Amino acid sequence: MQRFLGKKFISAFSRPPCVRLFSTSHVANSKVAVSQFEPDQFIDYDGIASNVAVVKNRLKHPLTLAEKLLYGHLDAPKTQEIERGTSYLRLRPDRVAMQDATAQMAMLQFISSGLAKVAVPSTIHCDHLIEAQLGADQDLAKAKEMNEEVYRFLASAGAKYGVGFWKPGSGIIHQILLENYAFPGLLMIGTDSHTPNGGGLAGACIGVGGADAVDVMAGLPWELKCPKVIGVKLTGELKGWSSPKDIILEVANLLTVAGGTGAIIEYFGPGVESVSCTGMATVCNMGAEIGATTSVFPFNSRMADYLKATNREAVAAASDAFKQYLTADEGAHYDQILSINLSELEPRVNGPFTPDLAHPISTLGEAAQANNWPMDIKVALIGSCTNSSYEDMCKSASIARQALKHGLKAKSQFTVTPGSEQIRATMERDGLVYCLSVDCT
Repeated sequence: MQRFLGKKFISAFSRPPCVRLFSTSHVANSKVAVSQFEPDQFIDYDGIASNVAVVKNRLKHPLTLAEKLLYGHLDAPKTQEIERGTSYLRLRPDRVAMQDATAQMAMLQFISSGLAKVAVPSTIHCDHLIEAQLGADQDLAKAKEMNEEVYRFLASAGAKYGVGFWKPGSGIIHQILLENYAFPGLLMIGTDSHTPNGGGLAGACIGVGGADAVDVMAGLPWELKCPKVIGVKLTGELKGWSSPKDIILEVANLLTVAGGTGAIIEYFGPGVESVSCTGMATVCNMGAEIGATTSVFPFNSRMADYLKATNREAVAAASDAFKQYLTADEGAHYDQILSINLSELEPRVNGPFTPDLAHPISTLGEAAQANNWPMDIKVALIGSCTNSSYEDMCKSASIARQALKHGLKAKSQFTVTPGSEQIRATMERDGLVYCLSVDCT
């Protein structure tokens, strides 16, 4: 939800209650909790390692990271037929995530199963039913009034069946998951197309329909057609005004909106180190726009830094010890390889009408004039599940500070939606809220 300040909006969220979930495993003989909200739920790196070893012994070839993440969660690794693009994998996801619009039917279907509790850790996130219209306080109050019955049902059903409930105002589902639940090696399904956001923490996070979520919550294996793997080799480093979003905009340009269908996009190469963890999450999030099953980056120091910054030092240490399973094997085969030199990557804008219509910023004005596109920007959005990290907010605030210093005023409205209460509070602490809310119009 939004807080209206002048012509600008600032999100305001409140802290969620602790969740109660049910599942246990172990990590290299020492238990590492998935999250502070799930102190009794542990990362099962031993299980992943065991499955990967079985499959590698069968296939006799190096594996990509995408393959390790999927094959590490096979229901029957010794007998599973494995052929990219052909066979159907029976998988055991680590968790299920649902947003409030899709969770309603999913929970009704789960209730009809007659089971007492969900079989895997699951959470509900109330974010999609809040409309940004007037500002944070007004919009949240309106959403609570209009959707009171829905929220009460989801909260009570979650409490009864062991599903974590993040109340309205707590944040955007994908940012909450990245901050609190995602971990390297994770296989998660979510009832939202941008679930692949978790690939920024080296997880295979896949958007599904509600029926798939119910199957997994009921303890059934989840079926996925064995995806092909498209490799994207990154070299150089991001410079100047270029940002992680420009990476996926260029991938969309190269593959088109259908080019990722039936495939996992796997990023690798020395250029990965120049991309922040939240930047990698943004790239994976936007991979949904090219039809990809999901996208993923290999575990590296940037992810470890993020885990430590979000108070998950134990997860960072366990992931580092497990790193050989969180990166591709040398010589792994990709069905297709793209190469992008980040040092030469120009900032770009994609669209209108389709996300694969790419324009380097140097040619955008000419293209707009040639195609008679609107030349005036009426409203700008800083936020959404794609652009709502603290990194995004810092960049926007930096520009706002420079504008204020030079006495410039905004000619358009703009909306600011930090992805979670943690981000909003950090912005408040660091003075970013003032920069983005002061009336400079």
